This record gives sequence, C-alpha cells and structure tokens, in this order.
Amino acid sequence: MSLSEAAIAVQKMAYVPYSRFKVGAAIRAVSGNVYSGCNVENVAYPQGTCAEAGAIAAMVAGGDTEIAEVVVVADSCDPTPPCGGCRQKLREFAGPDVTVTMLTLDGRSLTMTMEALLPGAFAKSHMDRA
Repeated sequence: MSLSEAAIAVQKMAYVPYSRFKVGAAIRAVSGNVYSGCNVENVAYPQGTCAEAGAIAAMVAGGDTEIAEVVVVADSCDPTPPCGGCRQKLREFAGPDVTVTMLTLDGRSLTMTMEALLPGAFAKSHMDRA
C-alpha cells in the first residue's frame, strides 16, 4: 500500500460528528515503516485532534522518531495543509527538506517541504544552551 493509499484509507475512519470534515494522514518513517492517523472529535473537544498528530503518536508508539515523508488527504476543493500546531509537531520529527504531500479525494495535490510549510520553525537546535 502506498503512502497516499494509507492516508486515503484512514481518512474514511475519521470520527467527525461536529465538523464532518474528515482528514487522514500517513507518515513514512526513516525506517520505512508507515503510520497513519485520522482526526477525532468529541463533545468536550469538538475541534478534535488532528490526523497528523494521530499519525505521529502511532509512529512514536511504534518505536520510530524520524519522518521521511508525509501525506495528508481531505475531501476539499483544494489540497488542505496541516494546521499550525501540526506543522510544528511534524517539524519535531521531520527535517526541513522532508516533503508533505496534500491530496484531495478528486486527485488534486500539492507537495511542499517542511521548510516551506513552516519557515523559521522552532527546533531542538534552539535549545543548544539549555
């Protein structure tokens, strides 16, 4: 299964009773392992958790901590980028040259690097003196 296929498959599993906006994400770790996640909403937190955060949690639980590639899919007119919080979370595990491909269900796509998605990101190197 390709990374795009994994993101599309998990997008269908999203639990979004409030927004009805399903998002799926798949991460390929440097190890080659693939992890996926979908957005989840609940009554106490109706904006929910993001698909990217779910995929990152699965990756860390699986023993990987370095991202090689990301795919995000949503049923929207234009490719949907990760939210600001997820961009920072992704950047924690992905270098500036890692690509993030954003897909729509009708085949549109946009690929950007982490640096283009989150220029000037806060990184571990900022804490060298800590």
